[in-house]
Amino acid sequence: MKLTTIRYQGGETAAISIDEKIISVQIINRIENKRWSSNLLDISQKGQLDEIHDWYLHTGKDRLLDFPTIQGDYAPLYRNPAKILGVGMNYIEKAEELSVNPPEEAPIFFMKPSTSLIGPGESIQLTPLSKRVSAEAELGIIIKKKAKDIEESDFLDVIAGFTNTLDMTAQDIHAKNPRYLQFSKSFDSFFSFGPHLITVDEFSDLQNNTIETCLNQQVIHHNKIHRMIYSLPYIVSHFSKIMTLLPGDIIMTGTPGSTVICDGDIAECRINGMPSLLNPVTK
Repeated sequence: MKLTTIRYQGGETAAISIDEKIISVQIINRIENKRWSSNLLDISQKGQLDEIHDWYLHTGKDRLLDFPTIQGDYAPLYRNPAKILGVGMNYIEKAEELSVNPPEEAPIFFMKPSTSLIGPGESIQLTPLSKRVSAEAELGIIIKKKAKDIEESDFLDVIAGFTNTLDMTAQDIHAKNPRYLQFSKSFDSFFSFGPHLITVDEFSDLQNNTIETCLNQQVIHHNKIHRMIYSLPYIVSHFSKIMTLLPGDIIMTGTPGSTVICDGDIAECRINGMPSLLNPVTK
């Protein structure tokens, strides 16, 4: 199942994407006599995602093809998640790019504020405090339900699915002092995600999917998910043993590499099997 959020009639509404058609949850509610939320974060927080997914698999997938569709631009999947987490240097090649040794016992991680969040097509706003900002494409994990101290074997039970993400960093600020990592990543518009939340069952072989950091339609860096230093189940389990994960929390899982962005550029996260995430860059 592919979920998205669309700007429609002056607001933002959750929807299901199927065969290039967009059907809003509001339309589904009306036809199917359901009472599901039209906000993706609320859907997760209220525990409705499994119910919607079960309906989709058993009857909805076929029925949706005859439902009325809506048109509109993509919005952020949702706003104001409790946590936006990121793993640093999760590919050997990325560690080599930064001329550092990758961590051995546990991954480097950071957090971003919800005010850094933008969605597809929205502008990455360069900050006057930095002269060198980079963008990094990453696979994002979206948490489905409250999770604390879970094992790797429970990974699939607690995730809603996957999405594209772009992580921006003021590289010159970080270079001044490694302790400035949080400072360098927390500016408004320095995190983008979407346009789809895709459930796990849509992927036949996720480990062989390729993540590409692109700039102006050119691939700058690429790598496969199975080449991560820390696996997806390990990342979720590890974070859950540090902090309680909540519905809607987003985890960026590491990038194959970064690209410096300038005013007028288009930064892009491409992951095969998923629609691309693109954001223009402005001063």
